[in-house]
Amino acid sequence: MIARLRSLTVQWTFLVPVLAVVLLVLTWGRNLPGALVALATAVLAGAVLAAVHHAEVVAHRVGEPFGSLVLAIAVTIIEVALIVTLMADGGAKSATLARDTVFAAVMITCNGIVGLCLLVASLRHGTAVFNPEGTGAALATVATLATLSLVLPTFTTSKPGAEFSSVQLTFAAVSSLILYGLFVATQTVRHRDYFLPIARQGGVMEEDGHADAPTARTAWISLTLLGLALIGVVGLAKGVSPAVESGVSAAGLHQAVVGVIIALLVLLPETIAAVRAARRDRVQTSLNLALGSAMASIGLTIPAVALASVWFSGPLVLGLGATHMVLLALTVVVGSLTVVPGRATPLQGGVHLVLFAAYLELAVNP
Repeated sequence: MIARLRSLTVQWTFLVPVLAVVLLVLTWGRNLPGALVALATAVLAGAVLAAVHHAEVVAHRVGEPFGSLVLAIAVTIIEVALIVTLMADGGAKSATLARDTVFAAVMITCNGIVGLCLLVASLRHGTAVFNPEGTGAALATVATLATLSLVLPTFTTSKPGAEFSSVQLTFAAVSSLILYGLFVATQTVRHRDYFLPIARQGGVMEEDGHADAPTARTAWISLTLLGLALIGVVGLAKGVSPAVESGVSAAGLHQAVVGVIIALLVLLPETIAAVRAARRDRVQTSLNLALGSAMASIGLTIPAVALASVWFSGPLVLGLGATHMVLLALTVVVGSLTVVPGRATPLQGGVHLVLFAAYLELAVNP
């Protein structure tokens, strides 16, 4: 039975990327009726899940911490593509879309995913154990990137409103790339051991032996299908984006909810992967996934949006409002206190989840 289910899973993840590309070709440049919007949305969600599945296959082949990096970059490519696609068609009303989506990704990862993983691991194993050196470095980088890209625009005076000038935006984009590149070098080369799962008795945990590593051929096939899935996600998102924005407007919700929906959709598979790792007591892998995604969301999205803004006529508002800045500051403080001991109880997980719930409540009812 298990072998049969595994076979069905493999077939499903092979078929969905191809189906997404075929549907993209058939619907490109057309106004989609309701039935096709529903179909495209379902295929888009399936393509996201398939993309992260194939990223996991590649990640299993290359091992930790490279595996977490593969997943984070794959998810961020999807996120950047969705943001740029929606901004290209949204005009002035999408001026805050990049800010809303990136901040949503930060709150989902640093509070939602981190809180859920700490809660799952601590309830299942007594306490959640991780490496404070690697996790602290990741949190510090996320805090710096978020402040430079999302907080400073609110206080600069070169342009009216919460916008960067061209020089300031260029500096933020270059700084984001440099910091992300430094972190990746630290994570994968110089201090790789800081980001490996640790055992409760001390030392690095042995490689997860629940499944054999895929062959090189399988990894290359998954890499190809990952590319097809990403193409399908980007194209189908362009087709369903008018329906998403119309639905949010019809419900009387704030435009920022569009960014929350994008981030939740993109990060759902990442959440599943992180929780699975937490259940196996590999909390460091969970935190690598969560904080790595937050870092990639800022470090790669801001430069991409800055470059794309050259072709967009509307403004690019990146500065957070007062409420969101308070939530970000509280997240950094609570996250720092969580990381310092190198272990967490259900209380820490619950605190992060309450912060995430507060963010969602304020997004719907600002």
